[in-house]
Amino acid sequence: MFVDKVKIFVESGKGGNGCVSFRREKFVPFGGPDGGNGGKGGDVYLVAEPQMNTLYDFYLRPHYKAEDGQHGKGKNMSGKDGESLYIKVPCGTVVYKLDENNNLIFLGDLNEPYQTLLVAKGGRGGRGNTEFKSSTNQAPRVAELGQPSEKITLVLELKLIADVGIVGLPNAGKSTLLSVLTSAKPKIADYPFTTILPNLGVCDYSGFRFVLADIPGLVENAHKGKGLGTDFLRHIERTKILLHLLDISVNDIEQIYKNYNVIINELKSYSKDLVKKQMIVVLNKVDVLLQEETEKIVDNIKKKIKNKYPVVAISAIKKQSLDILLKKIVNLLNKEKEHSVELKIKNEVQKQNVFQYQPEYVILRKEDRFVIKGKKIEDLVSMTDFSSEESVQRLQKILKKIGIEKLLRKEGIKNGDRIEIAGIEFNYFED
Repeated sequence: MFVDKVKIFVESGKGGNGCVSFRREKFVPFGGPDGGNGGKGGDVYLVAEPQMNTLYDFYLRPHYKAEDGQHGKGKNMSGKDGESLYIKVPCGTVVYKLDENNNLIFLGDLNEPYQTLLVAKGGRGGRGNTEFKSSTNQAPRVAELGQPSEKITLVLELKLIADVGIVGLPNAGKSTLLSVLTSAKPKIADYPFTTILPNLGVCDYSGFRFVLADIPGLVENAHKGKGLGTDFLRHIERTKILLHLLDISVNDIEQIYKNYNVIINELKSYSKDLVKKQMIVVLNKVDVLLQEETEKIVDNIKKKIKNKYPVVAISAIKKQSLDILLKKIVNLLNKEKEHSVELKIKNEVQKQNVFQYQPEYVILRKEDRFVIKGKKIEDLVSMTDFSSEESVQRLQKILKKIGIEKLLRKEGIKNGDRIEIAGIEFNYFED
């Protein structure tokens, strides 16, 4: 079953807790603290696997979790780190994260074989009481809890990696053309929607290799859900050029031009970027027409599209003029390759000149409480052991030191008001 869009839930490993322990041995009068640190939780990675071509496995199993870190022990024994989780996805998978407001945040595009993307970082192991020993505190009874795991909802969207996308109305001959240019064997018949899934094939021409994709489902008003809809148009978003296939066996210039506009309008309705791609207009089924009829259609189509795209007349089933078509494809692919390299260099330079400041925490005023949000401060609270008085005192000192109390006063906090950090509520009282 071909699935090209799924939602999955991943969770990294939680960090192990630090240990409070003291060395007590005969003949060792000043043993002191010896609590070990907790182990780090496992990370979650996505890995592009070239042998996969569908997201169906994720449709069956949407939940994934890495291993937690183990707790620290006495005798300065650190906990074992949790195993990281590597999830294989098809090459061409675009990864998004869903935020609290269900907005999609782009994380990465896994378009190279074995490319790896970190999507959830494992929690840091909590420090044992050995780490808190100082000249003024020789016997600390403070240890941190492990850093919480990251729980993330991901949306995976597969966009097949093809150099050339073949588009056209049903029965224009897309599958036939794919089969004669490559070793692909798509289903071919004389009824609409023979092809209900994208097909890929590899073409070798004069030492130049490229991948073609037959994109099904385009009819008039496909963007409104008619026919197979536009579900498969995402697969031509990353193609370098398009082959716009037209059936000219009807021998009616106005009808052929109308069919041309149907596809152009559907591409525009999906994304205006699609019609900006390099395109070759391919007039198919010339074998059923006389030569003068074919020449007349070619001349008229060139005039109607104002020579915006090159036009090639072929017969896929009879393999006529395929060499001319392949030469034009290779020529355009070479030009696109040069343009892509220039664009990549330009984008890298722009990235180096962009810096965005992100505040470490923000204070939000709600009806009955003040909510403090920020990754570092939320982790600090989550890793505090509230059953230990020393740990709570340490948290209070840190919050005061980083200026939380001063900011809360500016926001108008009063004695007895509630504060929420990382889901834990406190009551505020001035010293």
